Amino acid sequence: MDATVSVTEISKRFGDLLAVDAVSFDVYPGEIFGLLGPNGAGKTTTIRMMLDIFHPDSGTVSVFGGPWSEKKKRRVGYLPEERGLYKDQPLGRVIAYLATLKGLTRDEALARMEPWLERLDLAEHRMKKVDRLSRGMQQKAQLIATLLHEPDLIVVDEPFSGLDPVNTRLVKEIILEQAAAGRTIIMS
Repeated sequence: MDATVSVTEISKRFGDLLAVDAVSFDVYPGEIFGLLGPNGAGKTTTIRMMLDIFHPDSGTVSVFGGPWSEKKKRRVGYLPEERGLYKDQPLGRVIAYLATLKGLTRDEALARMEPWLERLDLAEHRMKKVDRLSRGMQQKAQLIATLLHEPDLIVVDEPFSGLDPVNTRLVKEIILEQAAAGRTIIMS
């Protein structure tokens, strides 16, 4: 079985700061891979290089058997450390819009969104503007946006941030379900 992601000796500097130093790993379908370390250890920078947001100063990243392409990017769900939701728009509209960026039609997005809103206790909040939602609700909404297009590779940076213990357990269950479905999970 080929690795979904293969990172080989990637490094990144920001001026005099060596943020990532020769990191290598392979992650396979159905695997949950964790990047662990204290704040400032380079976890988010590593994720950003892996996702082609930053370019490594040295080393290589292979995803789905080769270099990045726009087609491959549609196969990825990314929950960033900083939420990427449009705060002045209704929750349902934002999630549907983000799903269309990953290739779903608006009707497909709306149909797939409904069970997720129900499961994550956000259904009654679909018409509220995102900035009116609690931090935990925004985190759950971001998770829906990450998973709605059924990506093969799911990258979650600090997925439990802002969640209470009940919702942390629910998100853990969802991550385990995604891995059991053969999806590759990378998280910090």
